Amino acid sequence: MRMEVEQLLALRKIKAISDYQFSPEITDILFKDIKNIKIKRSKNTHKIRYVYLNNDLLLALRPTNGFFTLTILSADKIIQNLPPPRLRAVVDSEISEFIQKGRNVFCKHILEIDENLRPNDEIIIVNQEGKILAIGRVKIPVHYIKQFKRGIAIDVRKGIKQS
Repeated sequence: MRMEVEQLLALRKIKAISDYQFSPEITDILFKDIKNIKIKRSKNTHKIRYVYLNNDLLLALRPTNGFFTLTILSADKIIQNLPPPRLRAVVDSEISEFIQKGRNVFCKHILEIDENLRPNDEIIIVNQEGKILAIGRVKIPVHYIKQFKRGIAIDVRKGIKQS
């Protein structure tokens, strides 16, 4: 009984964080299959660290700021259920290979980007066909990304071909 209550409280907490960070709409997409959600806690602090869907990592909680980092699985769920450019940046297909290997995205390569993103927000990088290339964090404000022709716009955390 106690374990069940702890699990429900943890689910409420992660859904509240997701609502704040992404939006209730994205939270509904990510946690649609709530029965198969598993939460893994830190061994030392016993705080929530990872959220799994079945046995696949869905989200990781950053201990430094308490926000989630996306995984390829969560990015795929978002892409399938939301129209572009929501939570994503569309890059020139010519540089797809570099981005898939985990290289950072420069301002001049971004063709379209979600206007509502702020620096340090999670972002999904896709090519012109809508195929996921990588996931990362926005580095500078979006209006600068659109104006600049130089500099890093997105810090890529994980490319789909990165080991």
